[in-house]
Amino acid sequence: MEINQSLNLAGLRIGHATDVEYHTGCTVFLCPPETVGSVDARGPAPGSRELTLLELDKPIQFVNAVLLTGGSAFGLAAADGVMRYLGERNIGHWTPIRPIPIVPAAVVYDLFFSGGQRLPDAEMGYAACLDAREEDIAQGNVGAGAGVTVGKWGGRDGFMKGGFGLACVEQEGVIVGAAAVVNAVGDVVNEDGTVLAGARKAEGGWLADEKPFRPFAARPPAQLTNTTLVVVWTNARLTKVEANRLAQRAHDGLAIAIRPVHTTHDGDTAFALATGQVEANFDLVANTAVHATTEAIRNAVRFAHSVGEIPGLAS
Repeated sequence: MEINQSLNLAGLRIGHATDVEYHTGCTVFLCPPETVGSVDARGPAPGSRELTLLELDKPIQFVNAVLLTGGSAFGLAAADGVMRYLGERNIGHWTPIRPIPIVPAAVVYDLFFSGGQRLPDAEMGYAACLDAREEDIAQGNVGAGAGVTVGKWGGRDGFMKGGFGLACVEQEGVIVGAAAVVNAVGDVVNEDGTVLAGARKAEGGWLADEKPFRPFAARPPAQLTNTTLVVVWTNARLTKVEANRLAQRAHDGLAIAIRPVHTTHDGDTAFALATGQVEANFDLVANTAVHATTEAIRNAVRFAHSVGEIPGLAS
């Protein structure tokens, strides 16, 4: 794993819980008070919790935490631990009886390494909250990125290790950052379009060099087991509508860094969080978020270590 030493989270705290034996885990983003949140889920089969609450016609404005987790739909149980952590601290949406924490969550399918023997649960979600911090955030094979892979369009023999990545841009007091859990059927590409990590040929080199349009069967071996999850954050003051537009723009970053993306076999989902400390031009924030998302995705594979026969760039 790699530690990011110069990250500004705009008041957020990020925590991981990782099972290093079974290569699964979860990652939590704990929000400061009155953080505006929204989401844009474009994958055909996302595993999720509380996403409907973030839609624009719903009155809830503020989010207390976002959870990204492995374990496919089973892993949503980890959100119960985040709920417990926040509930113990009386953090949540006010109701007459007690505050109700607002914790949207999304999952990746990471069962290939564990065989489904270990699934993120409430204890793991709680542990991620205890680990949450504003600096020294690990990247690579940690949290929800512990058991993810990329380049699956070419078949299992060509997989490479994905992971958890971060990136941040700060200019004139405006902070825009992104985190990504990269578990894509597609390849992660460099700025010039060359493959950074993805489907490999048996004799060496990238399969995309021979098949630039990256064809795959209607039912590939990894069908519906792929998802890239992104959280973008900013210290800008945004409305819920603007936060939703920011989540939409994060998908531009996915399209730049992953090819192909948003396929029938991906559950790609992007969250946006605005902590509201400064006024800023929305389009500047959104344009910066695209860049931060692309770099977070690339960092997710740059800092990923090999697991078994699946190679990672950091090994």
